[in-house]
Amino acid sequence: MDWKTILEPFKNTEYFENLWQKVKEEYASGKCFPPKSQIFRALELTPFDEVKVVIIGQDPYHNDFQANGLCFSVSEEVAAPPSLKNIFTELKDDLGIQRTKKELDDWATQGVLLLNATLSVQAHSPNSHKDLGWEKFTNFIIKEISDKKENVVFVLWGAFAQKKEEFIDSSKHYIIKSAHPSPFSVYRGFYGSKPFSKINGYLETKSLGIISW
Repeated sequence: MDWKTILEPFKNTEYFENLWQKVKEEYASGKCFPPKSQIFRALELTPFDEVKVVIIGQDPYHNDFQANGLCFSVSEEVAAPPSLKNIFTELKDDLGIQRTKKELDDWATQGVLLLNATLSVQAHSPNSHKDLGWEKFTNFIIKEISDKKENVVFVLWGAFAQKKEEFIDSSKHYIIKSAHPSPFSVYRGFYGSKPFSKINGYLETKSLGIISW
């Protein structure tokens, strides 16, 4: 099964047509991120059949050259935002891996779906596209993964991502929850949560092949 087949019924709805029209108008009238060609990049890099892990973010980074269609990932030419730095700090503490590459494409191509709930943003205006209607689309994606697959690890960092738990069948998937890696909450349970070893530990028990972080 592939994304095209799964998403076709949704993309043929009036709801999606209206959403996409609004997105096109936003991109035509001002600067938005990620580049329009990268809006669906998370789905392009992680085919449905290969999804092992889903990490849910809120919306794309809103400054120049940051957003590249994958949540928490930024282009190499910019500095790592605080959340990404904190993710890398926890990765080193958890697995001893010192990661410097800020683009997370290699995670995506190993089956880690890096999905923002809102897939676009107006430049320099965080959460500015939250009311366009993206969430109904991304909630549909989360539910389809939950319904049609099994033994997927869902990583819900922070209160916003944890609201998505209602779309996930915990009887056949593994849910990891902790505080968000942002500087405001990183000491409230993100540091020390060891998500990367938990993910690989679970995948190993299901003979699914671990992620090289």
